[in-house]
Amino acid sequence: MGLFGSFTRAKKEKLDEGLAKTKESVIQKLTRVVVGKSKVDDDVLDELEEVLISSDVGVDTTIKIIERIEKRVARDKFINAQELDKILKEEIRALLAENAASENSDFDLPEGKTPYVIMVVGVNGVGKTTTIGKLAHKFKSAGKSVMLGAGDTFRAAAIDQLEIWAQRVNVPIVKQKMGSDPASVAFDTLSSAKAEGVDVVIIDTAGRLHNKVNLMNELSKVKRVMQKVVPDAPHEVLLVLDGSTGQNAFEQARQFTLATDVNALAITKLDGTAKGGVVIGVSDQFKVPVKYIGIGEGIDDLQPFNRDAFVDSLFGN
Repeated sequence: MGLFGSFTRAKKEKLDEGLAKTKESVIQKLTRVVVGKSKVDDDVLDELEEVLISSDVGVDTTIKIIERIEKRVARDKFINAQELDKILKEEIRALLAENAASENSDFDLPEGKTPYVIMVVGVNGVGKTTTIGKLAHKFKSAGKSVMLGAGDTFRAAAIDQLEIWAQRVNVPIVKQKMGSDPASVAFDTLSSAKAEGVDVVIIDTAGRLHNKVNLMNELSKVKRVMQKVVPDAPHEVLLVLDGSTGQNAFEQARQFTLATDVNALAITKLDGTAKGGVVIGVSDQFKVPVKYIGIGEGIDDLQPFNRDAFVDSLFGN
């Protein structure tokens, strides 16, 4: 077992590469905080607060981190400014651990959950359909049978895009014509999956703007209809957020956690942004574990989230 559990060296190298822009920004700012300082004092903590907020960690989460560091400084009396990096990493790891699901690098499934049903939610443009395709690929590569449900029936392009992914990954897809009832698609998908003994079902949902008032009713209906086929479905409600949008991701998370019982996060497009701190803030503020992160456009560039590897890649050396 390596330093980051079953997280392989190749995955860690890809993670380092994907988070390079955020890391470069954070490390440059942290270096300015500690240069010429001999100890962690109020001035250093004030500057550290600015670094975290400007890295899209979020104000509330930043305050929580600073307060924890203040307690350590008060307890240990004297902490060299050069130790700040180590302390920061420890406190952020601890914060992520508080909201973490069990970390799983092998795409295993819980016992007795067949089919295992994932309902994917999120606004248009965050990489939702692409995330579904990559998840299907990952589960299939792990030896699981997968079926997709094209539940975003409000955009013909969404159905077509998901069908392209189904063909690319070579998994079956259940779809209806544009404008059909999304709950009907979910019902048909789960009925087929149950009849055929499929291991994993991934249901897409409409990606309309997160401030539409009927979103809650629609998602609730889809869940109720699913439960007519699989009583405890969906087992996972996965909210996909675009990491490059920074603070807008917080607002999307707020709306969707109000609209439905989100219990997992996938944060995409982290490779093209310096806003990787959003991973820390969103998980902390909404008490939902980050399960996957997207760090590239390739089919294998969706990784299970490993908090130790993530913090090391973001704040290491």
